[in-house]
This record gives sequence, structure tokens and C-alpha cells, in this order.
Amino acid sequence: MSNNSKVLALKYRPQNFDDLIGQNLVAETITNSIKANKVPNAYLFTGIRGVGKTTIARIVAKALNCTNEIQKKCENKCDNCQAITNSSHIDVLEMDAASKTGVDDVRELIEFSRYGPTSSKYKIFIIDEVHMLSKQAFNALLKTLEEPPEYLKFIFATTEIKKIPVTVISRCQRFDLSRIKSSELFNYIKNIKDKEEGKITDDALKLIVKISEGSVRDALSLLDRALLTLDTKTELDLKSAQKIFGFFDKSQLIDLFEFILKGDEIKVIEIYRKIYDQGIEPKIFINDFLELLYYFKNIESLTLESTNFSLNDQEFQKIKDLSKNLDSSVLILFWQFTISTLDELAIVSNQHLSMEMFLLRLMHLSSIKLKKNVDINSENENQVISEKINEQSKPINQIKNIYQEEKSKPEIHKEIKSEKKIFINSLEKLIQTCIDKKEIKLKYELEKNINLVKFEKNIIEISFNENLDKNFVKELSSKLFEWTGERWMISFSQLKGEVSMKEKRQEIKKSLIEETKSSKIYKDVIKNFPDAELIDVNLNKEDEPHD
Repeated sequence: MSNNSKVLALKYRPQNFDDLIGQNLVAETITNSIKANKVPNAYLFTGIRGVGKTTIARIVAKALNCTNEIQKKCENKCDNCQAITNSSHIDVLEMDAASKTGVDDVRELIEFSRYGPTSSKYKIFIIDEVHMLSKQAFNALLKTLEEPPEYLKFIFATTEIKKIPVTVISRCQRFDLSRIKSSELFNYIKNIKDKEEGKITDDALKLIVKISEGSVRDALSLLDRALLTLDTKTELDLKSAQKIFGFFDKSQLIDLFEFILKGDEIKVIEIYRKIYDQGIEPKIFINDFLELLYYFKNIESLTLESTNFSLNDQEFQKIKDLSKNLDSSVLILFWQFTISTLDELAIVSNQHLSMEMFLLRLMHLSSIKLKKNVDINSENENQVISEKINEQSKPINQIKNIYQEEKSKPEIHKEIKSEKKIFINSLEKLIQTCIDKKEIKLKYELEKNINLVKFEKNIIEISFNENLDKNFVKELSSKLFEWTGERWMISFSQLKGEVSMKEKRQEIKKSLIEETKSSKIYKDVIKNFPDAELIDVNLNKEDEPHD
């Protein structure tokens, strides 16, 4: 196959570390280890689709077996590098674990590994989608993986790191490949577009970047499709690209949102049907609507670049202008109702009609108020919202605040009224309340698995790690409502947030240990007992982390 006839993802596949984009740290680490002759028994590359896992695996294989060695620029000129590029090297075996999952396949591999390399320094096994191997196959691989012959190296690639046994991971040098930054990916595909002499606007390229979600392969596949769609004389603009890729203009969604606020039922339905006629699936529409709500809520802290090309200059400015007159309670309610609609879509037969009813429900929520018309003070805000939801609940009982029980019971409300309300104004106070109420699981999650971004009246914004329990938000919301008698908005943020409470305590303890080591008492103890070692320091109440 000639180079010109190849799809872009193959034509522009990186052939050495210098060609890689977005993985500079990984490339540098591997290069340094090879130069220092400290090559691990096995590499493990993990990340989303299309970020370069298999590509890097081949580049590593070339770097290990290149006759020019890594210190020199080979540029695929030696026989070994050319053979690896063409997948024809006798000592570099590539295996797709998705099709060869059994223990017999692995045993065959192990048997093959008993023989040394024929024409190169190392015999290398590249196993793609390694998480697809069976449990028995992993077990058969373990011994060889831990103590392979000096000439044998393994390179694994996976998109599902959690499915790989820890016993295998611990025997590998792991590299987590990150999503490619939007700006890097944009410049990359723009350069390729110029090389291919394609006529595509920058806005259309930005749409490709957004759809690809940090995947280079996806971006190149979409670019390939875009270049082949129109004739050579026509420039592909944003509107044409949206039709090709099944994405609608964000300005339409912003206009729809504006008419929802104005209560213009005819315009709302008209705009939605235009969007629907473009072939947009209801779930995609819902997800884009949630994204828009996020921008409205956080527009003051965002920049155009931080939206990852989701918005253009005009759309960004329009959101900024509209948000000035918009009460945050509106956005909170909209977010809750939109989330609940996702569940509704799973059970209805006609999703199109359900979406229209969803928009009408949003529009007719009497809690929608512009700041310039009504000032809802913080004391009665929750009461107003509660009353409006109760008014709506009779005709459309499927609409419920996600932080309430599906069926409110009068006994519960009486119990809450009779109990003394707890005032919670910080994460520390919330954790202490969990301790007092013996909610140990919630306390554990709050201390170890979340990073606080913002804590305000009835609003908690967090980031979290992969260990956070999937029911955390639901359980915490329910308890906060029970303890305070008020509804709370708990949202996830793209910001990193503060370090966890556990990490704070560790930092304080580390500091105390260092401080203790400089004290006279410690020095006297070490003088009399040279083998003694300071292991731990107990935290006093005043040493606990606080605001």
C-alpha cells in the first residue's frame, strides 16, 4: 500500500519518540532508562483509546532493538526498525488479547520465549488490550513475567487498567498516558490538514478536537472523513462539519435556554425540533444541556480556552451576558431536573415527546426568576423552591428533587421539624457531624476520597478520586437534608480542589515529626539510645486541620 493511499491515522503514525504529541514525560522517562541500561522486564501502558499506547509500544521495541542504538537518530533506516514498522520482525511478536484470551495462547507464547532472539538484542512480546486475558492466562504469565530471561521483554497496552490483576501490575513499569490537550491536538491536525492541502476552517477543526475528546486517532479519523466529504474547491465550515458529524450549533442551545427563561413556549419547541431534525439523539442533547448549565454556573471563573473549544467567542460572551441576570437557584433546579430526565429517557418509548415535555416543565417552573425582577433572599430560598416543586408534583410526579426521597412521608417531615437543626458551614463541621451521628462510611469518604473545591451555604463543589463510592452524593444529600432541614446542591468540578483531609493530616504529622527531631528531648534520647527511631507523633486537637 502506497503512503498516499493510507488513512491519516496510519500515514501520520509516530515512528519515534520525537513524533509523539502530549506524552513528552513518558517518552523522556523511557529514553533515559534505555540510555542508562535500566530496562524493566515489562512495560504497561494505559489510557483512553487513541492516545498512543500501541504506537509507543512499537517505538519502545524499535528503541530496544535499533542497530544504531538510542543515542543516534535512526529514522527507520536500519533493518530492525523497518521490520518492526512493517510488523514483520521475527523477534517482535504482536498479540491481540481480545482474540487470544485463553491460557493455551499464553502457554504457546511462553514456550516460544524459551528461544533467544534471532537477529536482534531482545525478543519482545507486545500484547494489546491485555485486560482481555482470562484469569488462568494471567496466572500462567506471572512466573515468566517476574523472572524472564535477559533477552525477553514484555510490553502491555490496555484501556481498562482496573481489570488487570495487581500481581501483574506490580511486575510492570506502569505509564499512564494522558488525554492530548485541546490546543496541542488542534495544532497537530491543522498541520496535517495543511500537508494534505485540505480546505477546512479553524472552527471546523475545533469541532473535530472537541468530538475526539483527547484521542489522536479519533481526531485523525474525523479529519480523514472531513477531507473526503467535500470536493477540493469547497471549504468545510463549521455548519457543514456539524451536519457531517451529527453535532448541532451550540448557539441554538443557548437561544433555546434564553427562550426557556423568557417563557416563550412556541420558540422553545420550534428550536428543539430544529435540533431534533438534525439527527441529534435525546441523550446527546441532555449531555450538552448539562454542559451548558455548567458554563452558566461557572462562567465567571472560566476562560474561553478552558471550555476545550466547546464554545466560540460569541457564544462565550452571550453566556456571560445572560448569566448576569440569572439566579443560581435556577441553575441548581435545572441541573436536578435534567439529571432526572436521563432516567426517564430509559423507560419511555417516545424519547422525542419526553424531551419536549422536559423543556416545557423547565419553562413553567415558577421558581425561574431573573435577579432583576425578583430578589430571593437566602433565608427563604429553600422554602420557595420546596413550595414550587410541591405545586408541580401532582400532574408530573416523576419530577422530584434528586436529593429527596422518591415518596415523601408526613412522619418524616414531622420528625425533622421536631429535631434541632444542625448548622453546617464547613467541611470540618460536616465531618464532625458524621462522627456525632455515627455515619462512619460518609466520614471515611469525606476524609479520604474527595477534594474540596467550594463550600458555601447549601452548596458543596468537589473533585474526587476513583475510589469514591458511587452512591456518595445520594447518601450525603439525604443526610444533609435530614440534619439541616434544607436541600443541598452537591456537584463535581473539573478543578483539582484542596488536598483531602487525610493528606492534610499526613502533612501536619510530617511537619510535627520534623519539628520533634529538632527538639532537645529527641536529641537526648538519640544520644542515649542511638538505635532509637521516631515512628509517629500523636496529633493534639489544636493540630487538627482546619480553615
